[in-house]
Amino acid sequence: MDAPNAVQLFLGDCRDVLKTLPSDSVDLIFTSPPYADRRKHTYGGIAPEAYVEWFLPIGQELLRVLKPDGTFILNIKEKAEHGERHTYVIELILALRQQGWLWTEEFIWHKKNCYPGKWPNRFRDAWERLIQFNKTKHFKMFQEAVMVPMGDWADKRLKHLSQTDLIRDNSRVGSGFGKRVANWVSRDNVYPTNVLHLATETKNRRHSAVFPEALPEWFIKLFTQEGDTVLDPFMGSGTAIKVARRMNRRGIGIEILPEYFALAEEEIAKEAPRLL
Repeated sequence: MDAPNAVQLFLGDCRDVLKTLPSDSVDLIFTSPPYADRRKHTYGGIAPEAYVEWFLPIGQELLRVLKPDGTFILNIKEKAEHGERHTYVIELILALRQQGWLWTEEFIWHKKNCYPGKWPNRFRDAWERLIQFNKTKHFKMFQEAVMVPMGDWADKRLKHLSQTDLIRDNSRVGSGFGKRVANWVSRDNVYPTNVLHLATETKNRRHSAVFPEALPEWFIKLFTQEGDTVLDPFMGSGTAIKVARRMNRRGIGIEILPEYFALAEEEIAKEAPRLL
């Protein structure tokens, strides 16, 4: 892939296709695999009890193809079964750590427009996990690329600074943590939290599990630069690869179902008709 926004799409099982990719060649892996016992009519569904065993060979190949300073973001969510949450996601995290991954951080996607519903022993799900894994503790991260506006709170808080605000503001509860409030005077932007408030996707009805384009876009900004390579081994309708190309990154997408592969080709072609 010579062009800084070139795209490679593979129709096939990622367990096979990943073995053909060079080692240490990918800057960011962003993916949302089929959740346990979900999408049975499309992807067949994987039993929660078998999920870790199914995913670990994939995780091993992802570990191989990711660059030492790259990042792997896994979008996944536990299911409820027999009146309690299943533990397969927790078990997967622990197994991936044993495989050699570092569990560096966890982000939450708050779904601002989640569907209504009623259950006898719980409320509707309004969030999903985005789990960050790395190969090393020294990975690329461009925090300034995702800074957010300061907000209205600064107008009052920073207008009249106390003597304490001008020096290090040690915690009043003895926690050892503190901040120097004066550092934020005259600044327009601040670093975000690890909670992303994004609406679910409503435009694309031709795939059963489409996430909003803003979701991969945020992580592509945070962990890559132009010309870097983004991999989605469970490409679906191609959202992550489509966004990567738009942002002048190289994209590698793998999809096992021909109908979704064709959909991904169609969607990505809207961004890059000369590449397909």
